[in-house]
Amino acid sequence: MQRFGQAIAAARPRVVAALAARLRDLDLAEDAFADASATALVAWPAQPPRDAAAWLWRAALRRAIDAKRRAAVRGRAVLDPPEPEPTPEEALMAADQPIPDERLKLIFVCCHPALAPDSRAALTLKVVCGLSTDRLARAFFVAEPAMLQRITRAKKKIAAAGVPFEVPARDAWPERLEAVLSTLEIAYAQAYEDAALAARDVAPFATEVLRLSGLLVELMPDEPEVLGLAALVRFAEARRPARLDDLGAMVPPERQEAALWRADLIAEAAALLDRAAQAGRSGPRQILGAIHATHCARAEAGVTDWPTIAALYGVLAHLRPHPAVAVNRAVAIGEAEGAEAGLAELARIGPIEGWLPYQAALAHLSARAGRDEAARAAYDAALALGPPPAERLFLEQRLRAL
Repeated sequence: MQRFGQAIAAARPRVVAALAARLRDLDLAEDAFADASATALVAWPAQPPRDAAAWLWRAALRRAIDAKRRAAVRGRAVLDPPEPEPTPEEALMAADQPIPDERLKLIFVCCHPALAPDSRAALTLKVVCGLSTDRLARAFFVAEPAMLQRITRAKKKIAAAGVPFEVPARDAWPERLEAVLSTLEIAYAQAYEDAALAARDVAPFATEVLRLSGLLVELMPDEPEVLGLAALVRFAEARRPARLDDLGAMVPPERQEAALWRADLIAEAAALLDRAAQAGRSGPRQILGAIHATHCARAEAGVTDWPTIAALYGVLAHLRPHPAVAVNRAVAIGEAEGAEAGLAELARIGPIEGWLPYQAALAHLSARAGRDEAARAAYDAALALGPPPAERLFLEQRLRAL
C-alpha cells in the first residue's frame, strides 16, 4: 500500500496541473484527484496500473465531468462538450514547453501576479505540494482559520480574474519569480526541519527541491537569487548524511562529523554562490547560502565561524525581518559572544510560546548560561509541541544532560 501512496504522490503535480488546465477550476481539480486517489487505493492492490498518472487522470477527469454535469443540471445550464482527446502531434507540441517539468509549470501558473505575494506561495504549496492547512499556518505564522481563508480567497481571485491555466511567456517569469522561489524555499524548509525525514508528507521535498532548484538554474542562469536558492539547498543537503547519530537523534551542524558531508554537493553549491556574487545583487537566499557555506567551512577550518554567521544573520534580518531569522541570530550571537548575550537578544524578540524553534533556542541558551531551571522548562515546552522523532530524541538527550 505504501508504494501505491508514493505513486499517487508522485503523480499529483502532473495530474492536478492537467486537470486545472482542462477544468479551469482548482477546487474541482483537487477534489477530483482526491476522489480518484481514494478509488486507486482500493483498486490498485488487485490490479496495479501500468501508468499510475494516466489511470489517475482518466479517473479524476470522469469524476470532474460528472460533477460538472450534475451542477449544470441543478443550474439548468448547458454543459460544454468535452474536449477531444489530443492527437499525438498535439501532445508533442504541448510537451514542448519553456518549463520542462509538470510541477514547476504548475508552480509558475499558481504564482500569478493577480494574487498577493503571500497568497501565491500559500496556494501553490497547498495545490502543488499538497501541504496541509495546519502545516501551512505554522510555516506562515498565522492561525489555521486565517490560512484557510487566504487560500480560499486566492482560489476565488483566480476564478474571478480569469487567470489562464497555462505556462506564462518567458518575459512574464520575472514578475512571478519571487513567489516561485518562496514556494520552493518554504517547501524545502519543511523537509529540513525534519532531520530523519520521518514525515511522509514533506520528506520528498528534500530531493524534489534539490532537483527543481537545479532546473531553475538551467532556465534562469543569470538570476542571482535562483543561484542562491540552489546553493543553500545543496549546502544543506550535503550535511544530511551526518544529521543523525547512532540512536537516530538529530545532530546540530556544529557537532556533525564533517567527514560524512558530501563534498560534491558542497563544491557545486560554492560554485553557484560564486556565480551569484558576480551579479552584484545580494538577496536573502544568497545570504542564507552564505550562512550554510560558513557552517560547511568547518570541514576545512576545524571550527565554526560563529561571528561571521551572526553577522550574516544580522544582514538577513535587515533584508527579511522574520521571527525565524531573529531566533537563529540570537543563537549565533550566543555562540559567538556568550550565552547571556544570546539570551538578551532572544528577550528582545519576546516569548513565542507555541513555536518549537524558539523554545529549543531558549532551552539551549539557558543551559549554556547555567540557568538549569529555565532550560528544563523550555525543553519541556519544546517537547510538548510535538517535534519530529529525531528532534524529539535530541531534545530529550539535552534535557537528561541537565
